[in-house]
Amino acid sequence: MADAVRLGACVINISEGRDTAVIADLIAAAGPELLDVHADAEHNRSVFTLGGSLPLVEAASRRVVEVAAFVVDITAHAGIHPRFGVADVVPFVALDGAGLVHAIEARSRFAAWAGDALQLPCFLYGPERSLPDVRREAFISLWPHSGPAAPHPTAGATAVGARPPLVAYNVWIAGEADGFEDVAAFGRSVAASLRTPLVRSLGFKVAIGAQVSCNLVDPTATPIDQVYDAVARSTESAGARVVRAELVGLIPLAALNMVPRARWTELDLGEERTIESRLEAKGYVPAV
Repeated sequence: MADAVRLGACVINISEGRDTAVIADLIAAAGPELLDVHADAEHNRSVFTLGGSLPLVEAASRRVVEVAAFVVDITAHAGIHPRFGVADVVPFVALDGAGLVHAIEARSRFAAWAGDALQLPCFLYGPERSLPDVRREAFISLWPHSGPAAPHPTAGATAVGARPPLVAYNVWIAGEADGFEDVAAFGRSVAASLRTPLVRSLGFKVAIGAQVSCNLVDPTATPIDQVYDAVARSTESAGARVVRAELVGLIPLAALNMVPRARWTELDLGEERTIESRLEAKGYVPAV
């Protein structure tokens, strides 16, 4: 029965968002477990959301990372997003109501495989340490949990995680900001003002001006519209303006329902962008 299947997701962040042929190869490698792909040329990064039966998701994640490790060279990479590897972040997300236990097990299996089969150093994150902790400490005070002790010469290293569903969300800012040399500096200031234990945010310089890029760790506790409105208030008070917003990947239905339906279009949201709707389209009964 579909509702008895152990469900899981894996949201793979690959350090390639410009080469359409490479992205097509990665889509093909993902196969039927692919729920969504989001490519960003300025970040030079693509997010592949895999979902379904956890064993199938694990197999698909290995295929995607294996292809990426062979066709992408991190030493030739240029983009605005922080990264230390080709398969930069590989988080497993439990969707079967069992907490993180199954995601942690999947994380361990993947890291052991990638370290052995691809000689890819893997750092674990989740309940023990955060992804920002890994980025700060990798190869300095934190050593790989599997694989070699030094980065792969072309694939770098990978952060392999276990986490609940989160929401990745971007807001673009343009115009002159009072008291700031440029709008990019203002964007970094806005990003810093948003940070809490439940909101991780960075400000980037982009072609249009600045981008505030957020990970909402608990998107029901900190809904998307609240984050967007906080950015909008900051820009208005400084003389700049928000020009658009973007959901990266998918959103849990519970998080979508925290946002008034009348604002979904404005905020780049919709029921068809939920994890649940994509899983149901493949015959699964999610319990996200």
